[in-house]
Amino acid sequence: MCHVIVTCRSMLWTLMSIVVAFAELVAFMSAEWLVGYPDGSEFNFTITASHHSDQRTLGIYNRCIKVAQQKVVQCGAYATDFMEIASGFWQATVIFLVIGIFLLSLVAILSVFSMCFQSILKKSIFNVCGLLQGIAGLFLILGLMLYPAGWGSKKVVDYCGPDASPYKVGLCSLGWAFYTAIGGTVLTFICAMFSAQAEIATSSDKVQDEIEEGRSLICVL
Repeated sequence: MCHVIVTCRSMLWTLMSIVVAFAELVAFMSAEWLVGYPDGSEFNFTITASHHSDQRTLGIYNRCIKVAQQKVVQCGAYATDFMEIASGFWQATVIFLVIGIFLLSLVAILSVFSMCFQSILKKSIFNVCGLLQGIAGLFLILGLMLYPAGWGSKKVVDYCGPDASPYKVGLCSLGWAFYTAIGGTVLTFICAMFSAQAEIATSSDKVQDEIEEGRSLICVL
């Protein structure tokens, strides 16, 4: 018999797992990793206040140009295949982030089913998901550590000026996507630790008592 078990801690963990997976996916797909303010040429980096209306952003594999006067935003991928990504460091970043996001997406799906199924192959679904989230967090950290090493690539120099080099962003600034990826990584480890609390909540004595009473829908605050 399937018992649907809903507790505050398990629901909070489920929501956090979904949010962190979505946040990392949005950050990865965004072009808002590096933000620059060109004066109309990729190779002229004299920045004045009058030119701050136009903005260019560079993602890991895509880019955007925002022309404020025309209220136009043009976005697209600068890399048509994996080997055209700006540098080997960014290629490694893509690999690590994709693996991490895949694991987080898998956990997000499993977290929804955890309300009805509390075990996988006789292992607690919360413990399994917590382990996967911890592994995903490690992949995300590796990807984010390698990402700044690619700032010395020709593509970044074209956007951020000749002063751009590994771990030095030059005339650009970091966009919201980079900070979102960092925040999502921190939240990933919080979710991994909180999965233990979700396990405790769904296996509490109060839940077991309601199961013995024959209830199929169990809600515990």
